[in-house]
Amino acid sequence: MMTNREDGSLYTHIENGIATIEFGHPASNSFPAVLLERLEKEISKLSDEDSAKIILLRSEGEKAFCAGASFNELVAIDNMQAGKLFFSGFANVINAMRKCKKLIIGRIQGKTVGGGVGLIAACDYAMATEAAAIKLSELSIGIGPFVIAPAVERKIGVAALAELSLAAHEWKNAYWAQEKGLYAKVLENISELDKELELFTEKLASYNPEALYEMKKVFWQGTYHWSELLLKNAAISGELVLSDFTKKALEKFKK
Repeated sequence: MMTNREDGSLYTHIENGIATIEFGHPASNSFPAVLLERLEKEISKLSDEDSAKIILLRSEGEKAFCAGASFNELVAIDNMQAGKLFFSGFANVINAMRKCKKLIIGRIQGKTVGGGVGLIAACDYAMATEAAAIKLSELSIGIGPFVIAPAVERKIGVAALAELSLAAHEWKNAYWAQEKGLYAKVLENISELDKELELFTEKLASYNPEALYEMKKVFWQGTYHWSELLLKNAAISGELVLSDFTKKALEKFKK
């Protein structure tokens, strides 16, 4: 069932040590600011929740995993401060994922654009279906994937980040994303994905939580400066979104 709520929905369910966070929005599971804030708070809360050994991040429905940030809110930005605030949404979520004491596993069932690719990259491990193509279209509207770039680069390297962000009009398929290291496994369909994830998460949740946390620290070594870096990058996007180029591109997009 897809939510029809304008602000989207967010549910958490904890069972056998696995905390499942499910987000949804009627516009292809995109994120208005209020939903990003809820996700950030939920991840931070689960970080200290003893009954949660690991976190599974998923989205509603069988189509898109995530269409990035809310287009309506993007179009409405009219000053620098509002711009920085808008782009800080994904920065705050990625930082919460990075600092979270629990490993975060991504379940990617469909296409993902923009900020959503950053979410996948900030997962510690992700599995996807063959339908889970990705695209970074930001440059085509005059901005760039600056906030999520550090997370994407950390996962797939500079060359693949360049390939993904500069070919802003191109979808890269799930096997491309797997080859580059964004996905650990690609399964044929959603039921295969869920079977594989069930086995994997059950195993993971049975391991020593302290060992898992120490492993997470290893994965994220050298990212301590991201609290400042991602917000600085949000300001770059916040400025660019006010440019004539972007205003015109967004107008075209709206039509």
